[in-house]
Amino acid sequence: MADARHILGPTAGREARVGGAGQAPGPRFSFEFFPAASPLAEERFWRALKDLEAFDPAYVSITYGAGGTTQERTIRAVERVLNESDLVPAAHLTCVGASRAEIDALAERYWAAGVRRIVALRGDPPKDSKDFRPHPQGYAFAADLVAGLRRVADFDISVAAYPEVHPEALSAQADLDNLKRKLDAGAQRAITQFFFDPDDYLRFLDRARAAGITAPIIPGILPIVNFQRTLQIAKDCKAAVPAWLVRLFEGLEENAEVRNPVAVSVAAELCRYLVLHGVEEFHIYTLNRADLTAAVCRLLLSDAAGRDQVDAARPLAVGGLR
Repeated sequence: MADARHILGPTAGREARVGGAGQAPGPRFSFEFFPAASPLAEERFWRALKDLEAFDPAYVSITYGAGGTTQERTIRAVERVLNESDLVPAAHLTCVGASRAEIDALAERYWAAGVRRIVALRGDPPKDSKDFRPHPQGYAFAADLVAGLRRVADFDISVAAYPEVHPEALSAQADLDNLKRKLDAGAQRAITQFFFDPDDYLRFLDRARAAGITAPIIPGILPIVNFQRTLQIAKDCKAAVPAWLVRLFEGLEENAEVRNPVAVSVAAELCRYLVLHGVEEFHIYTLNRADLTAAVCRLLLSDAAGRDQVDAARPLAVGGLR
């Protein structure tokens, strides 16, 4: 998978370790966080960030609320990650609620601070609005935002992809065409919405490749922290929740001792299936918790280490070293 090892500047040393010769074999990770809304939440956010640093993520992305509602918190979180850790921050930027000049100015601020990665999104409309309405002087779509960021600086840009089709897309083909426009505008990769059927992702990947999309499409993985909340998010973004998953979490809302291991197992098995089909990189939606994400990463890295040991021993099993 592609990464930004060529980038120079304040984050160059951090980027250089991604995919470098010293990196341990096995799957690669990136993690998503949301900016904390209170001092206590910020403490939990920072603790989770530090706990997951051990998995050497390619980057950690910080989300941007609907309508830009968390803008200042997002900026503070991104700059703190940059200045107080060895992690590579990726700042979310959306088209919502700001003019081109305002978005460009924020991008320039990020670049001057040393931020080199951006997750560029159209964004969700504010909670009091049903439909997305572009700012009169703003970027109308994510592809426009990507092109604008390209004019500001040489950012490493990720965009969103939807294995089960964006809820506002006219068709699956229209959604795929939009993804291609974003990548053609200058994005380096796409990160998918979460999904629970790995074949949905694999079929989408096949369609994307058939459409001439060659950029990496990283699967987004959501360990389930709260199942009822997950159902609501899935409904909003039209992500399918299989009946077997509903049965699996039934009655576990107040039983974290059982629910958490089940959540880890579901996420790990999803990733394992994808690994068997050649997937090497995962973007994990942490919900600002380290425990479930860390458990999933440990299992996948343990799988990889076990495979390496089997491969190393194979010559002996078939007649010794030659």
